[in-house]
Amino acid sequence: MEASLLTAFWIVSISLVMVPGADWAYVISAGLRGGAVAPAVGGMLAGYLAITLIVAAGVGTLVMSVPGVLPVLTAVGGAYLVWLGIRTFMRPSELPAGRAQDERSRWRWTLRGFAISGLNPKAILLFVALLPQFTRRDALWPVSTQIVALGLLHMINCASVYSVVGVGSKAILTTRPTAARRVSQLSGATMIVVAVILFAEQAFAFMR
Repeated sequence: MEASLLTAFWIVSISLVMVPGADWAYVISAGLRGGAVAPAVGGMLAGYLAITLIVAAGVGTLVMSVPGVLPVLTAVGGAYLVWLGIRTFMRPSELPAGRAQDERSRWRWTLRGFAISGLNPKAILLFVALLPQFTRRDALWPVSTQIVALGLLHMINCASVYSVVGVGSKAILTTRPTAARRVSQLSGATMIVVAVILFAEQAFAFMR
């Protein structure tokens, strides 16, 4: 791939990743629970990888062209964000009690991270609309391979930023229990707000 295309995509990608949203809220919440940052970020990366492979296979465009698919994704993803946001808001300082429970908890953080990114209709729209714009049909690599490469570059940006945010929140807030509780509650509220925005956008599109 051309270095100029990769550089341009990297700039766009890192700019998008740096904007706080549901991903930030989730990884901050994970950071306040000690060892949950790695599984949470890993889960979100797995979700983005799934979307990348779907787009590379051409299924993403097909999905977006079928009426009713995006509203269903919005409903499922939004409902999940509401549930997770309420749970985070109501239990901001919950900590694992033991080794066995801690292992299960890590697995839950991974699954939730996968759902946060993999069920995000905005992420699907972004990947379907954005990734193909940075590919060239006359390049040495097939378009599908170029899309996978771009998706992996985006995941590297996500891993870097989200890890810093999660570890930073842990380092700064774990010694301040009151502030940590407030930030965790804010993270939960942010997830709920993002879900409401998703529902509102879908309702507005339906009424047009």
